Amino acid sequence: MDGTDRREINSRQAARRVSAANQSFMGTLKTEMLQDGCFINEAGARTELFTYIETYYNTHRRHSSLGYPSPAEFEAQHFSLN
Repeated sequence: MDGTDRREINSRQAARRVSAANQSFMGTLKTEMLQDGCFINEAGARTELFTYIETYYNTHRRHSSLGYPSPAEFEAQHFSLN
């Protein structure tokens, strides 16, 4: 196996991890935010999505991929170490 093959395998593995994270986020979004509802228009959807992500998802919700702190707590810990 040459270097190109290894990069391709690593690239596919990374793509699967990103895809899994995206699918997890979308599932969470549908379950926690939409609650079987829908948006009236695109502007409303953008506003609601931004508000949800910035005021709840990134600040309060615990993430298993980070070891269960919220993203805000994770960043505070990470940046205080550097």
